[in-house]
Amino acid sequence: MSRSLKLTPARVTPANRVMRAGWSLVWTLLYRPSPRPFHGWRRWLLRMFGARIAHDAIAYPTAKIWAPWNLTMAAGSCIADYVDCYSVAPISLGVRATVSQYSYLCTGSHDYRDPRMPMPLVVAPIVIEAEAWVAADVFVGPGVTIGEGAVVGARSTVVQNVASWTVVAGNPATLRGERPKFSRADPRDR
Repeated sequence: MSRSLKLTPARVTPANRVMRAGWSLVWTLLYRPSPRPFHGWRRWLLRMFGARIAHDAIAYPTAKIWAPWNLTMAAGSCIADYVDCYSVAPISLGVRATVSQYSYLCTGSHDYRDPRMPMPLVVAPIVIEAEAWVAADVFVGPGVTIGEGAVVGARSTVVQNVASWTVVAGNPATLRGERPKFSRADPRDR
């Protein structure tokens, strides 16, 4: 862990294991096989397991969410096909934030300096702010905040915060430019 990331030990309780087993069964039998346009159905299933999801947020049927109770999706946000949300800690998507296909949002890691490695699991939340776009097949590590309006290029690895209205790409992701700022006409969108 080369940066000063504040990772906290994860507490995996028996109740957490039961909830994850229940969710895994629901995901396998009801969520995953649901038809692609049944966004309302999937939102309802996620909410039944504690997710906080806006009425028009979209999570596609092939998206894997490890722990829905750690997922927040604001209005117009989207988790595309085959996104993997390893939500051991909270994952939050702002208004109209998009996570494109095959991306991996990883809130957990292990402290390689600890002689008990691979235990304990250490976690930190991921925040993807409003209007941000995480392009295809991006890895986002624990504790990362992707700022408002930022763009992360396809196949990038993000292990540090991304400033608002910037464009980053690469492995590790580095600054490639700025994204023009824009605002939506409807103030309710903010």
